[in-house]
Amino acid sequence: MAFIKTRKKFVSSAIVSSLSVIAGNAIAQDQVAQLDTIHTQATTEQSLKVDQSANSKFVAPLLDTPKSVSILSQKLLKETNSNTLLEALRYEPGITLGAGEGGTPFTDMPYIRGYSGQSSIYVDGVRNTTSQSRDMFAIEQVEVIKGSSSALGGGGSVGGSINLIPKVAHEGDTYQGSVQGGTDSYRHIQLDANKDFGNGMAGRVVVMGHENEKAGQSDGAEYARAGIATSLAFGLGSDTRGSVGYYYLRSNDEPDAGIPFNNATPTTPPPGVTVTPGDGKPVSVKAGTYYGWKARDFDKRENQIATFKLEHDFNEDLTLSNIATYNKSKSDYIYTNADDSKGNIYRGTVARRALSRILDTDAYSDQLSLRGKFNTGALKHSFNVGTEWSLQKTDQGMYTFTNAAGQTTSTILNSSINSCDSTAAALNGWCTSLNNPGNGAFTDTVGSINGQSTTRSQTASIYALDSIEFTPQWLLSLGVRWDKFETEKKYNQDVYATTAGAYNSTISIPKGTKYESDSDFFTYQAGLVYKPTENGSIYASFATSANPVGVLAEGDSSDNALGTTDIINALKPEEARTFEIGTKWDLFNNRANLTAAIFRTEKQNTRIQIDSTTTANAGESKVDGFEVSLNGKITNKWEVSTGYSYLDSEITKAAYTAIAQEGKPLPFVAKNSATLWSTYKVLPNLTLGAGAEYRDQVFVNTTAPKYLPTYTIYNAMAKYDVNRNVNVQLNVNNISDKQYFTSAHAAHYAFEGNGRNAVLAINFKY
Repeated sequence: MAFIKTRKKFVSSAIVSSLSVIAGNAIAQDQVAQLDTIHTQATTEQSLKVDQSANSKFVAPLLDTPKSVSILSQKLLKETNSNTLLEALRYEPGITLGAGEGGTPFTDMPYIRGYSGQSSIYVDGVRNTTSQSRDMFAIEQVEVIKGSSSALGGGGSVGGSINLIPKVAHEGDTYQGSVQGGTDSYRHIQLDANKDFGNGMAGRVVVMGHENEKAGQSDGAEYARAGIATSLAFGLGSDTRGSVGYYYLRSNDEPDAGIPFNNATPTTPPPGVTVTPGDGKPVSVKAGTYYGWKARDFDKRENQIATFKLEHDFNEDLTLSNIATYNKSKSDYIYTNADDSKGNIYRGTVARRALSRILDTDAYSDQLSLRGKFNTGALKHSFNVGTEWSLQKTDQGMYTFTNAAGQTTSTILNSSINSCDSTAAALNGWCTSLNNPGNGAFTDTVGSINGQSTTRSQTASIYALDSIEFTPQWLLSLGVRWDKFETEKKYNQDVYATTAGAYNSTISIPKGTKYESDSDFFTYQAGLVYKPTENGSIYASFATSANPVGVLAEGDSSDNALGTTDIINALKPEEARTFEIGTKWDLFNNRANLTAAIFRTEKQNTRIQIDSTTTANAGESKVDGFEVSLNGKITNKWEVSTGYSYLDSEITKAAYTAIAQEGKPLPFVAKNSATLWSTYKVLPNLTLGAGAEYRDQVFVNTTAPKYLPTYTIYNAMAKYDVNRNVNVQLNVNNISDKQYFTSAHAAHYAFEGNGRNAVLAINFKY
């Protein structure tokens, strides 16, 4: 992997150079006391407690917002050394992780309160649905909105949504960064410079380079990425402000292949093999076992976002804002599926099924909003009204594999592969040992099919949000939104059927075939807030969401989701609703906040088959739950971010072929989950931290129960302030080196969490 090797040289050289600069500056700071150049912007105290969302659609402070909102602050991201979105979400209870198969194996697939949030991820309020693994190098904080919330962001958001707040240019000069090294060839460098040019202009550049091997996996998965985020702001501090920004992230990974499941209901056993049903957990193999095929597998991705934002204050109570974005995303990968579907694990082998995608996505969006405050008699309004438009186009292709006999396939070569029996030695590595997988040469010829299909989706929306204060004790929050959603999928080439894994001459989908779906829908929300004191609130709320057919459909691949049957034309958007009662309190002299909520989310018309020829909006499910969290300073020296989530899910109406699923829990739901991060300043210059992550068992499907076992892991941190500008931080994760599983595909494999690992960082800020 040339990119990884090149990057290793780049990152290592950059670390050595940066360490020299930092060391020199640290010594100079100690020797020259008068070098006090830190600006007010740079010395603002960071906290685990955040009082106001950076999303302008929240028209009231979080204390007065009748909805569960969790904000993972910059301080938490730094202290836990969370460099990706999935690492950050470890410290948010009520979120579990899934994994796709063909279209989305290694992308961000969070399940929020039991429902997929893959298509409900935003950057600065703009939907960001392309298949990717998001890095935190250019992110200021992560905002997790829980409960149905389509009135805020549009289609999707059944269980909630995630909004990433980017780092942007600001007033004042700041220069900061982090240089890190650790176990498992971990190397990371991040540099962040903000320059105030005066006259309301400022520029900011953030660069990042990273590479590591998967902790605990010998000669296994590898990760390498590099990114840059730039922004130029003008008109700062004036009535008319604007900014232009550009974000670029490139990755080149050796992907993980996962661990196959020990099937609780195995398929027909191979001839001559006695099969005992398993317990449904991943097979019991040595921690770090790697089934990937290094001679074949790769995962290359690029993501670019260009942004232009303009705001004008008509007065102190009225602001017009517009944000336009262009998103270019590419995914290019072949990865190994450690296939357990043919019973090979019972003879001690695994079939290395190949899955691939070539995706090229262009997305455009524009959001225009008017926000502000006004009074109608004794009523005080805080509002945001606006329109949104987006267009996304994705070209999809895939890779093919041809053996010496001339057989061509896109997944698995022939029926012999499925059996992985004594003839496996002649199959050039497509089969391998369950307990001691090898990494032999790959001899098949790789081909590609580019632009096999094109998916286009367009959305137009209008919305209105209002927080109405009747008295300082009583507030009413209202919101309504209308969306028009159009999507189509067109096949640009013939799609051929397969026999025994290899292509034949039968055309299954002719060139020119088109599937499309058009729909429009209203969603809304309402909440009543009572404030018995200035620092506390009690609320009750109701909100709805809708999932149209296509790229926003829950559980679908975000780049390419439209089905291959014209029945979709008759289907309505799936609908859901959330009832919630909660309370929020600022405690300890307003240095910490305590939140708690009980809720029910009901999905009323999931798309299911009601007979052998009919698909209808007839499925139903529900999640009843309770959450509590505490974030902020308990004392001047002690800070805490902790939470607990209880989710009781149930499928209440299933497809006609799956009546047995009714009454079972939803896949990817942990009934109990809890997180803790706590730090204590034991000395003026020394802070110690400890964290814990607990997650109950998670079923990954309901038809043939497979599940991820319960786990608890422990993490620790020590940070020493060399001076006011430089600190040294050590993070140790999974201290007990526990084997555990973080996510899974619904049928084939589970991903192990990282083994014990340690990272030493030198952080600086001037």
